[in-house]
Amino acid sequence: MGTGVSKSASSDSSNGGREGEGAGGGQLYVSLKMENFASTGELVPHVYGSVPVVGSWDPSKALSMQRESASMWELSFVVPPDHETLEFKFLLKPKYSNAPCVVEEGPSRVLKGGALGGDARLVYFRVGPAGGVAGSDDVVECRVIIKADMVSPFDLAASWRAYQENLKPSTVRGIPDVSINAAPAMGFENGSTASLELDLEHYVVPAPASCANSGMTYTANLAENPRSLTYTGIFSNSDGASFSSCVSAKASGTALIDQKATRKDMEELIVTDPCRAVPNSGMFESKSVGTFSLLQKQDGQRGLFVDRGVGSPRLVKSASSSAFTADLKLDSETKDMPAAAGAVTAAAVADKMLGPKEDRRLAIVLVGLPARGKTFTAAKLTRYLRWLGHETKHFNVGKYRRLKHGVNQSADFFRADNPEGIEARNEVAALAMEDMISWMQEGGQVGIFDATNSTSKRRNMLMKIAAGRCKLIFLETICNDERIIERNIRLKIQQSPDYAEEPDFEAGLQDFRARLANYEKAYEPVEEGSYIKMIDMVSGNGGQIQMNNISGYLPGRIVFFLVNTHLTPRPILLTRHGESQDNVRGRIGGDTVLSETGELYAKKLANFVEKRLKSERAASIWTSTLQRTIITASPIVGFPKIQWRALDEINAGVCDGMTYEEIKKNMLEEYESRKKDKLRYRYPRGESYLDVIQRLEPVIIELERQRGPVVVISHQAVLRALYAYFADRPLKEIPYIEVPLHTIIEIQMGVTGVQEKRYKLMD
Repeated sequence: MGTGVSKSASSDSSNGGREGEGAGGGQLYVSLKMENFASTGELVPHVYGSVPVVGSWDPSKALSMQRESASMWELSFVVPPDHETLEFKFLLKPKYSNAPCVVEEGPSRVLKGGALGGDARLVYFRVGPAGGVAGSDDVVECRVIIKADMVSPFDLAASWRAYQENLKPSTVRGIPDVSINAAPAMGFENGSTASLELDLEHYVVPAPASCANSGMTYTANLAENPRSLTYTGIFSNSDGASFSSCVSAKASGTALIDQKATRKDMEELIVTDPCRAVPNSGMFESKSVGTFSLLQKQDGQRGLFVDRGVGSPRLVKSASSSAFTADLKLDSETKDMPAAAGAVTAAAVADKMLGPKEDRRLAIVLVGLPARGKTFTAAKLTRYLRWLGHETKHFNVGKYRRLKHGVNQSADFFRADNPEGIEARNEVAALAMEDMISWMQEGGQVGIFDATNSTSKRRNMLMKIAAGRCKLIFLETICNDERIIERNIRLKIQQSPDYAEEPDFEAGLQDFRARLANYEKAYEPVEEGSYIKMIDMVSGNGGQIQMNNISGYLPGRIVFFLVNTHLTPRPILLTRHGESQDNVRGRIGGDTVLSETGELYAKKLANFVEKRLKSERAASIWTSTLQRTIITASPIVGFPKIQWRALDEINAGVCDGMTYEEIKKNMLEEYESRKKDKLRYRYPRGESYLDVIQRLEPVIIELERQRGPVVVISHQAVLRALYAYFADRPLKEIPYIEVPLHTIIEIQMGVTGVQEKRYKLMD
């Protein structure tokens, strides 16, 4: 039986259903059966009728009945107990052609308040010879069985789960959270699909300038620019930049402080430039209090009290003055709070209240031989923590070394018996560590220290520098897969600035192998302090995580993230649902069906996915639980479909279903508050973008864990947040990221980083 509800949930309709039970909060479960219909293979029984279930008398939206046995067809669906009168009819619909449908003879069948009318009536179809199109007097007669009953949501869910274990597709509309199409369909029931060029590149469009993300950039070059050495040298061209300390200061947006600067110098510098403008936001950013709105307001305007989350200042308006000031009393306690919301901030508060002072800042120190994925892991971890709202920076010691000693160091520079080389490398490591801790003292929370750190002597030096100033955890990456090591070595020669001036690839390869041999001779595995060991984790095929003396919220989140990451290349396709009826009306939220344009996009998307992922057996389709994404995914066949509540659109609360013009007219304060800070603004009884990020963390973890392609069909705010994670975009930019309708954003994840490609299937 093609239903997600057990037989016990139905009763014979001769009693007219169970009227009066709607007040119990249950759902009205309806089962329709057609008996003794002998299909020729061309005509398939369907049901159509009035909203909300069966398509507004549009045959193209009719629900297909499923064959239960040789002579029995069945369809089940669920409607709210307080639904309006539901009128429906049976019809026969051609399966593969555009021939006219055959509608049953007689009046409509009526379902009102659980009471069924006309259920004892047989169904008659006037069809042509041999089940052909209408036009002759041949009549097909079938018996109809209609059953209805009130089912509690709990019983309905339990029945569905029990039924799902049999791995049968469900026909309970809106109930399943996983469906698997085992075989491709012969064609779309609603007619032929809109054609799509075989050459997918025909649809490629450039990403907006603000969204551009190059995955071929050497990852270490994206690390923090050295501060301590900025006054003593200039970056080489091979490091991707050539600028003086003055230009560097402007580029970073913060003042660069020499390592030898006195505390007084630093205080004077902060006083002379206490805050800087955040471009295009109407906001100012202060090192001490975070982000706040422009302080001066016109007379007569009321203060905008927006829930900014823990740690952000509240704007306070004096009764005798029109000026706004920031309440700084929380500064000493909340200075280092992350921008994120909910559990992230709550855990950070708990750690700060209960833990020692140095635990408020965390240094993750990488350990491992070259070509073991340290820099890739560092960049990935940095991106994840930034996305969660923790102020995080990646410090790469190789960048310091190249600036201090040049890019043309041979393998001899890295020998364990070269005292000058050891001293030079320890010097730049100490400078980088001091820079990282100085940045933490200015408000940074997590520093990722990226270097080989392959001897206990080096690691002890770093622990002494960090003692009493930050919590330090070693993260050792161990890889025994020669295939992966060889691939990483070749990528290193192609991308590292160390070999940018070496025209001979083989010569560079030989030199790097010699450097690697020097490190291997002196390498000492981590046995001291707090540490996490990743052993053969990069392949995604198992491996081990070993830990010692790990505690606290952030270290725990980091371990959980690392357990689920790997380097297996695979694409992730992000797309909004097809245009919905609310999109056409300009209304936010809601749960409407697609417009005609949206339905066309659903067909084009199915064709695209079939061609793009035709050789991928492990791909899956993820949607939200809202019907506009489920309907968009429905034409896609051959892949499992999974519904995520976490992928639902941002909850607009009391503004759900309104247009922005209506919000501006009727709720001006809310409109202005949102305009001032879209990231932190929370709709009344709804969500903010930070809330969306918090509920999306399990989705990110699962996307990292997946080794096959994933197609995510979701909504604008949700996809903005997901895209920001992969593109490493600042939190404040998330509400403004461009994610247009009817466009696919392909994120290619692999060892070279994250690359992006956009396909626009419709104008």
